[in-house]
Amino acid sequence: MSSALTDLFPHPIVQAPMAGGVSVPRLAAAVSDAGGLGFLAAGYKTADGMYQEIKQLRGLTQRPFGVNLFMPQPEYADPAAVEVYAHQLAGEAGWYDTELGDPDSGRDDGYDAKLAVLLDNPVPVASFHFGIPSAEALESLRRAGTFTLVTATTPEEALAVQYAGADAVIAQGVEAGGHQGTHRDIPEQDGSGHGLLSLVAQIRETVTIPIVAAGGIMRGSQIAAVLAAGASAAQLGTAFLATHESGAPDVHKQALTNPLYVRTELTRAFSGRPARGLVNRFLREHGPYAPAAYPEVHHLTAPLRKAAAKAKDPQGMALWAGQGHRMARDLPAGQLVEILAAELDAARTALSAKGDLR
Repeated sequence: MSSALTDLFPHPIVQAPMAGGVSVPRLAAAVSDAGGLGFLAAGYKTADGMYQEIKQLRGLTQRPFGVNLFMPQPEYADPAAVEVYAHQLAGEAGWYDTELGDPDSGRDDGYDAKLAVLLDNPVPVASFHFGIPSAEALESLRRAGTFTLVTATTPEEALAVQYAGADAVIAQGVEAGGHQGTHRDIPEQDGSGHGLLSLVAQIRETVTIPIVAAGGIMRGSQIAAVLAAGASAAQLGTAFLATHESGAPDVHKQALTNPLYVRTELTRAFSGRPARGLVNRFLREHGPYAPAAYPEVHHLTAPLRKAAAKAKDPQGMALWAGQGHRMARDLPAGQLVEILAAELDAARTALSAKGDLR
């Protein structure tokens, strides 16, 4: 593992940046203070909103932390398909007594402005989702003292990440909750992603930069497994979504272990891009018809999701969750880091003992 990364946090545990109000400063601070790497999610925020959260986080912890940005998306959505989907969602708007959002509310998520903030006010770590920053941007961040990571879902994407000059790659398995960070959104490949252990092993044989493994990890023994497969650290999202400091609504946290939600599924229903969530009414009714149109569908459904959350109705919310959601633990984030680190040590000890017996 690159010392430039290990020197930042003593435990190989990264809290995933979960957009939509989950990865708040208090969560990132708790994780970093416990020896992991806490992350803020800049997705769906303004550049100033991101800057204010960074300032707040710096007031809560002296430890290193990261900030995640979404890459701008190309224009390939079919407007007619988006319009048809909007008509289908008219009943939802009536049910929640709200209007549908404007699908043309912006494609780049304020990327350039956010990147400028990170260059003017450098943070220890920056990560990127839905594509790769330019080599020039990555080099500028490096000169500013920022360690860079980019999500990849295939060995080919990982090789492109290394070629662009990122310091490390986040290998995201298909088990991961929330959006798959594919560099290109290809509907024909929906559901064909790599499982995490296979992905880590393949990427380890493809690139020389450090790997952070992400996807369905909920226990220290799983962290041990991805480290053995070639990762340098593990990134956990759903595990931290359930913690006390998480900004997720209580109904979302409770749904993770509610027997009513027996499985997860990759869906385009809420955003127009494949994302894994608990199977609820909205996903079942609209998932099969949602077009490949991100972020148009995200903008379209935003008022519906907000209204459902306000009504505390999980059947209309985007209940993002990884495949290990039933293993979620209702704990303070710092305590979870400590437990995961202890479980990791126990798993390593057990593996070492088995090796001595051979």
